[in-house]
Amino acid sequence: MGTAGDGAEATGQRATAGGTAVRERRGSADAWGVTILGACAGWALLTAAGRDGRPEGVLLAVLAVAAGYATGRIAGALLPVAAPAVAALAGLGLALGVPGATAGPRLAAPLGHAGATAALLTLSSGAACCAAWAAAAPLPRFTLRLLAAGSAVAAAVQGSVAGCLACAGVLLCSPAAARMRHRGLALAGPAAAVAAAGALAWAVADDALPEGLAASAEGQLGGYRVLLWRDAVGMAGRDPLLGAGPGRFGELSPTATATLTSDGRPHSAALQQAAEQGLVGVALLAAAGAWVLYALWRSPRGTPVVLSAGVALAAVGVLATVGNALSFTTVTAGAGALAGVATARPLGGDEGEGAPER
Repeated sequence: MGTAGDGAEATGQRATAGGTAVRERRGSADAWGVTILGACAGWALLTAAGRDGRPEGVLLAVLAVAAGYATGRIAGALLPVAAPAVAALAGLGLALGVPGATAGPRLAAPLGHAGATAALLTLSSGAACCAAWAAAAPLPRFTLRLLAAGSAVAAAVQGSVAGCLACAGVLLCSPAAARMRHRGLALAGPAAAVAAAGALAWAVADDALPEGLAASAEGQLGGYRVLLWRDAVGMAGRDPLLGAGPGRFGELSPTATATLTSDGRPHSAALQQAAEQGLVGVALLAAAGAWVLYALWRSPRGTPVVLSAGVALAAVGVLATVGNALSFTTVTAGAGALAGVATARPLGGDEGEGAPER
C-alpha cells in the first residue's frame, strides 16, 4: 500500500514533468521565431544585392518586432497587469498626440486612414483587454475595459473608420474569449480573416473579381490604391522569385512616380512583399504571422489574454493588407510587444485568469 509521501512525490514528479514540457514548447516557439525573423532579414539582403535595393526598412521592421517581443516578454513576466496597461496608454498617446508617428497619405475616404493610427489604436485596445483579463480586482478590470473602449472612441474621433471597426472587433471578441475552451480553434478564426483579406486584396489587384463586386471594392478602397496594387502585381509577375528589390516600388511604379504625394509604397504588406521580394518574401511574411499564432497557442497565459491579443494582432494584419500600417516602426514594435506580453509567464502567478486551455 502506498504512503502519503509516495503520493506527494508522484505529484511533484508530474508537476516537474509538466513544467519541463511547457519550457520545451516555449523554447520551440522562440527558436522558430528567431529562425523566421532571421530568414526575413537574410532574404531582404539577398534580394537587394546588386539591384540598388534598399533593405533598411525591412531590417528595421525585423529589429522592431524582435525588440518589442523581448521587451513584452520581460515586462509581462514582471508586471502582467501594469505592462499591458502602460502599453495601451502609450499606443493611445502615440496615435493621438504624436503626429509624426502616424504620418502618411490618406488614400481612401470611406475606409478611413488604414495606416498607423488605426493599427496603434487597435493594439492599444488589445493591450487594455489583456490587462483587464490579467487583473484580479473588479475595479481595475472595469477601468481597463473602459480604456479599451476609449481606443474605439478615439478612432471614431480621428475619422478612422477602419480603426474604429478594428477596435470594436477586439472589444466584442475579448469577452467571448472567456467561454472558449480550445484556443487553437479560436485562433484559427483570426488567422482565416487575415488570409481572406490578403486573398481579396490580390483578387482586386489582379482584376479577378466579378464586375459588380470589383466596382464595390474599388469604391471602398479608392481607385488610386487599386492602381498601386495593380502595379505591384505587375512587378511581381515580371520577377516572381526575387521581386524588384526592397524599397524600389516607388521608383518603378508608374502610378507612384506620377503622384507628388506618394510615399512610394503600394499600401498592402503582402503586395509590397510580392513586388519587392517575390513570392518567397510573401511566404516569409506569412510564416512570421504563423509563428506569432503558434507562440500564442503555446503561451502559458490564460486563454482570454491570449485570444484578446490574437484578435488585436489579426486586426492589425487585416489593416496591413489594405494600408501601410507595417511601414511604421511604432506599429511593428507595438505588435511585437503585445505578442510578447501575451506569451510571457508572470513570475508571481497569473491571477485573474483561468488555466491555459489549448
